[in-house]
This record gives sequence, structure tokens and C-alpha cells, in this order.
Amino acid sequence: MEFTVNLTTEQIIDFIQQIPPEEKIAVLTTLAEQAHAEHAEQIQYGEAKVRKVCEARGLDWDTMTEEERIGFVDDLVHEDRACDQ
Repeated sequence: MEFTVNLTTEQIIDFIQQIPPEEKIAVLTTLAEQAHAEHAEQIQYGEAKVRKVCEARGLDWDTMTEEERIGFVDDLVHEDRACDQ
């Protein structure tokens, strides 16, 4: 049998504040590790997408300087300017 309990953020925080310190550390460590993994996954996804956009425009992200990369992304973000193609 499976059931779901819906808790507010405040209820979760209140619960965590009631558990022993070593368990709090375990909870926070687990959450931090998961957040880090999700962040790394998002970075990899973004890098793959920007490489594809570069390739479509005849550019190579890996050979671009940091300044060129910043300029390229800046052009992509600002719709009022055309990206170098």
C-alpha cells in the first residue's frame, strides 16, 4: 500500500528542527549532494545545447576564447541584436 503526504515547506522545516543533530546533518548533506548533481546535470545540458548552436553557425565552442564565448552568449540572450553567423 502506498500513500502520499503533502507537507508545506514550513512543516518540513519544523519536522527537521525536531530531529537529532546528526540526522539533520544527514538530511542536509543528502539535499546538498542532490542539488549539486542536478546543477552539474543542468550545466552539461546547457553546454551541449550551446555547442550545437555554435556548430549550426559554423563555430567551435571549444576553440573560442572566453571573451568570444561571452560575446556569443550575450548575442544569443539579447534579441534586439543579431548573432554573428
